[in-house]
Amino acid sequence: MKASRIAAAAAAAGTAVLALSAPAFAHVSVQPEGVAAKGGYAVVDFKVPNERDNASTTKVEVNLPADHPIASVMPQPVPGWKVEVTKSKLAKPLTMHGEKIDEAVTKVVWTADGKGIEPGYFQKFPLSLGALPENTDELVFKAVQTYSNKEVVRWIEVPQEGQDEPENPAPVLELSAATDDHHGTASAENTAETTEKTTAAGDSGSDSDTTARVLGVVGIVIGVAGVAYGVLAGRRRTAA
Repeated sequence: MKASRIAAAAAAAGTAVLALSAPAFAHVSVQPEGVAAKGGYAVVDFKVPNERDNASTTKVEVNLPADHPIASVMPQPVPGWKVEVTKSKLAKPLTMHGEKIDEAVTKVVWTADGKGIEPGYFQKFPLSLGALPENTDELVFKAVQTYSNKEVVRWIEVPQEGQDEPENPAPVLELSAATDDHHGTASAENTAETTEKTTAAGDSGSDSDTTARVLGVVGIVIGVAGVAYGVLAGRRRTAA
């Protein structure tokens, strides 16, 4: 009896732990593909899992942070989903590549053309963002998930440091330290320099190859002339 009671209690405890920990892994989240550096550009993926057993996710709405507007926002096409990008006027214009920008993307909405995200699956929704702000360590994206049964889950609660994770946390993108290469300029210069050196090396190798061929031909001609001279000389001695 005691053993069976202990086993039952352990099973119940394990079930409780799984039930409590499940929401922490099932919420909408955002992660960069590589590095999301301050002042730079990045592609980020919004990962949306389906939490329901009897409904599919048919709509995903992501709201960009109004306190840190991003001038360039471009979605990547996702098969089976249509995307709508909403822009709004900025209270304070941004400067990008020397130009003032008075509006920015404030919301991106993906709507399923078919079944959407079915139970037991997740979907990634990529966005290209830039330039990322330099005056903050993180960006908060409030998201809204809509199911085929009309249920709406709002992932809008901002996690607070030192406190437990809220029930419906908003996706948070952590930003790394700024780098010198914000726009890939250094990489482009390095690539150009490498190409130039490779071309120069190729040209040098080509010149050397051409010179070697010329010298080879000259050597053959001289050799043939020497053989001919030797034959003629031999004939003269025989005649004498």
